[in-house]
Amino acid sequence: MSDRRVVITGLGWVTSYGDGVDEVWQALTSGVSGIRAITRFDSSQFSTKIAGEVSPDWVSAHIEKRELKRLDRFTSYALNATVDAVNDAGLDFEKEDPWRCGSIIGTGIGGIEEFETGSKKLIEKGPERVSPFTIPKLMCNAAAGNVSIRFGLKGPNSAITTACASAAHAIGEAAQSIRHNVADVMVTGGSEAAVTPLGVSAFIALKALSKRNDEPTKASRPFDADRDGFVLAEGAGIVILEELEHAKARGARIYAEVLGFGQTADGSHITAPDEQGRGAAHAMELAMRDAGLGVDQVQYVNAHGTSTGLGDIAETRALKRLFKDDVKKLAVSSTKSMTGHLLGASGGVEAIITTKTIQTGVIPPTINLDNPDEECDLDYVPNTARQADVTAAMSNSFGFGGHNVSLIIGKL
Repeated sequence: MSDRRVVITGLGWVTSYGDGVDEVWQALTSGVSGIRAITRFDSSQFSTKIAGEVSPDWVSAHIEKRELKRLDRFTSYALNATVDAVNDAGLDFEKEDPWRCGSIIGTGIGGIEEFETGSKKLIEKGPERVSPFTIPKLMCNAAAGNVSIRFGLKGPNSAITTACASAAHAIGEAAQSIRHNVADVMVTGGSEAAVTPLGVSAFIALKALSKRNDEPTKASRPFDADRDGFVLAEGAGIVILEELEHAKARGARIYAEVLGFGQTADGSHITAPDEQGRGAAHAMELAMRDAGLGVDQVQYVNAHGTSTGLGDIAETRALKRLFKDDVKKLAVSSTKSMTGHLLGASGGVEAIITTKTIQTGVIPPTINLDNPDEECDLDYVPNTARQADVTAAMSNSFGFGGHNVSLIIGKL
């Protein structure tokens, strides 16, 4: 294994709160929910009418209107978040070797909105009216491809599609590219834009979404006995990874270090997790082993914690399986209680949150945890943020298909 170390030097996101990293971080540590009634389409006939919806104002921040017409929203979110992350890192790619810079960006669903638009045109107006941009807009690699084109990146370039583990998976693979001396700089994370009629109705059909429409800000309630499903959200979370010496040589500000990456599969069900959390626990164990850390050296876990009946219990069991007696010393929080579930983008957003926790010494809370499930009995940092010296933290992302990914991020 290479001893090349990987650090985080830039952060950028697009969320239902906005796109300023510090401003959104302030909202999260204040326990403010980003969930509200859906406005993008008429949801009156839907049993779920709430989401973590991104404002149209944040789609075009760094993209010209002409270019926007050629992009699905998930790609525009990724591009906007990437521009912010690159600026935050102080990177000038014209001064970098393009063959040593790359982009790996995950998405769970890709251009679902363009799929809906194209299908409607086909049915209502015939095949001749389908746009030539349909495929370039809806393909899952559109975000990674457009980012590489925008910045002239000629190194590793791919898209990871492992449902809700996609962004974390992408970050892990991007870190490996640097570790194994294939690249020096990687743009990575995830993007999603599934708050659409088809996206919402499909998750309703799976009986996965909360129906707490009268109380949007209280709908996402991980580990709470009164949870009734997750809240769909959208956006992007992008981080800039660099090889440590490369970052030092250009005088970059370093937020944190990517210490470990673990991935497994449950191999049991296409949507339900292993109820005992065995696959999740093994992914965490592999990440810890990769980081060279013991269970007593991690202080915080940013949980996958989606606010689903099976998922929250399975993750709690997985943490107990791995950490054993040390699990009671862990602070565990689910920021999806505030952001909602960004599907394939969630791991990117949560990697930024985990990084900010290490940088600022503030652990964001799990809000709406008013009546804890008796099987969810860990320290979930209920309702109020907490000051803590976090030197190593874990971020978990688990996806339909049985995909499990854990990242370990630490203080340099």
